[in-house]
Amino acid sequence: MSLQIILNLVIAIMWMFLGESYVFSSFLAGYIVGALLLFMLRRFIPDAFYLDRVWKMIKLVLLFLKELIISNIDILKWVYKPKQDYKPGIFALPTELKSNWEITMLTSLISLTPGTLSVAVSEHNNIIYIHAMDIDNNEIAIEAIKTTFEKAIMEVTR
Repeated sequence: MSLQIILNLVIAIMWMFLGESYVFSSFLAGYIVGALLLFMLRRFIPDAFYLDRVWKMIKLVLLFLKELIISNIDILKWVYKPKQDYKPGIFALPTELKSNWEITMLTSLISLTPGTLSVAVSEHNNIIYIHAMDIDNNEIAIEAIKTTFEKAIMEVTR
């Protein structure tokens, strides 16, 4: 991926020099031309096209923002509910993530979402213990995290 970024930057700079125009719009045009060239020649480059990963990162950020807004609305509903019958609890989330970076990203996203908090990670990094403010069914909560955050993180990193 880093080779593709460097190639794209070199193409953009060469585009500026060949056009003898040293403004940002010329650089941007060269960058777009370079990205198109790399996309067309992607089968000759050993790694996947790097803008695919950038798009997946953007999707992860948008997913987090969506979950953040939804959980904030849920917290507001719980706070203003007349009868507060919360069912807080801690559940174990088995994870398929392997690297420390992936696990840190998942625990951070979980902790930043209101109503949940990552409490601990097992010694072998295969289970994350999560405290939830209101949880009816552990299986539904586990499946929700696995299909949203864990899946998006695996798309970005693998």
